Amino acid sequence: MSGHVFVVGADLRRLVCDDVLVPTDRSLRVTAEWGELLPADVVRSEDDDGLCLGLDWDGDERVLGVPGGRTGDTGRQLWLVDTVDERERDPEDALRWLVDGAREALAAVARRKVPTPVHGRARRLVALPALGTGWGAAAGQRGTLLARLLPVLHEGADAHGFDIALVLRGPSDLAAAQRVRRAEPDGWDLPEHLQQLARDLGERARRGQLAAFVGAGVSAAAGLPTWEQLLDELAGRSGLDDGLRAGLSRLPAQDAAALLARELGRQQLECFVKERFGPGHYALAHALIADLPVQEFVTTNYDPLVELAAADIGRRLSVLPFDDAVPGRPWLLKLHGDAAHPESIVLTREEYLQFGDSRAALAGVLHSLLLTRHVLFVGTSMQDDDLIRIAHQVRSAIQAPGADPRRRSGTVLALRDDPARARLWEQDVQTVAIAPADTPPAEAARVLEVLLDCIGCLSTPPTGYLLDPAYRGMLSEEERVLAAALEQVERAVPEEASSSAVGEVAALLRRLGSRACAPSGLPPDEASDPRDDRLQQQRPG
Repeated sequence: MSGHVFVVGADLRRLVCDDVLVPTDRSLRVTAEWGELLPADVVRSEDDDGLCLGLDWDGDERVLGVPGGRTGDTGRQLWLVDTVDERERDPEDALRWLVDGAREALAAVARRKVPTPVHGRARRLVALPALGTGWGAAAGQRGTLLARLLPVLHEGADAHGFDIALVLRGPSDLAAAQRVRRAEPDGWDLPEHLQQLARDLGERARRGQLAAFVGAGVSAAAGLPTWEQLLDELAGRSGLDDGLRAGLSRLPAQDAAALLARELGRQQLECFVKERFGPGHYALAHALIADLPVQEFVTTNYDPLVELAAADIGRRLSVLPFDDAVPGRPWLLKLHGDAAHPESIVLTREEYLQFGDSRAALAGVLHSLLLTRHVLFVGTSMQDDDLIRIAHQVRSAIQAPGADPRRRSGTVLALRDDPARARLWEQDVQTVAIAPADTPPAEAARVLEVLLDCIGCLSTPPTGYLLDPAYRGMLSEEERVLAAALEQVERAVPEEASSSAVGEVAALLRRLGSRACAPSGLPPDEASDPRDDRLQQQRPG
């Protein structure tokens, strides 16, 4: 069974996966940023050029598994891949040599058996950067490399049956890779109705009409508990006798939480939430959602994984209500509180009731999105009392006497077909089943990731690399002429401009891939393009 190739903006060091390919050379040197993934006993020395590893190649091989097997708490196996060719080659031969190394690496990875992928994922996930674009054989040829590398990754996913994530950091890289993918005839193994949905949601995102709601199902892929699992974990700490613990399952979830909060004490409950839902590795779905050109995010989750995934591609989200909303900066509303502020969490029946009073302003933000945007609901079963209340209030407002009929205000991506629940919500949102009712949950969650990948590709602006010299080879003749004209404008933009008009032009040039136009007086993520190049490009390999 074929795997899928994802393209995602993320930090490989923080992405939940089973295998990571790390670029190196014949001296087994890697850039320092990979140090946190390596076992300490493998690093022989460190200098300004990176880390030297105390390992040895076996003959002419180009792939070496890091001994010690799994690293960190996510079970990732590291593989070193030689991407620095010491021989003189013409550019075409150098690229061929490089992609042959990627093919060899995927074959080596496939020989390691992984009976159970991390956190119960349906398929093993292998992640790699754009090999060879730092020190390696494709330095300065990023566009050509992507056009050659992606077919090899598809070939590997087909041959070995695992999923592959090509992980990129810069907006130019993402825009160029998505352009290559849009030209592929069969890039997504999705039924036609899901491909049409991806086209619709991608168009909404490009036009600034889409907002995203992230539920607990997304964070489950990162190893965090669902609501029921959280209550079970709390019960294990509570000291309740077996009879009371058995009775918890017969109580409504919010009442069970109230009993556990009473037994544990509020302070212990808050300490547990802060520890359990603190910063950690994020799942592929977190990164795919954070990549979307969306300015407004809402979540009922306590964890910081959406904002971490966004930060890793240079998007700093204001987390409401704890941060100030800044014009031009995307934001994330924590509807039920934040683990970093454990006193804010909403868990018990009493806290849910208080939500309608003291936290009405937060609910009002979601009211506004449902009235003015199309909200994409991911990872939620739509059973949360607050969501039900908010949807009812919005429905009441738009069905006022004399009001025109309104379109449905959102799309719920349900893992499996549930006609009754879809009928229940049909006045408010369209519910789209990702898979038939008999599909295993893990496989349905994987199809959801493929759909998010497709939406991300179709929503990425196709111009983000126009002024990036590394992608000059991808441009058509017409685009080269335009890029040359824009480069003259680029050179005319002063470094310390105070004019708002100049700032607007500089922001446009950044959106087109310019690295010369730094924002004037504002951090890049507060300029008009939230996905700026503030973060350094990855430079391994």
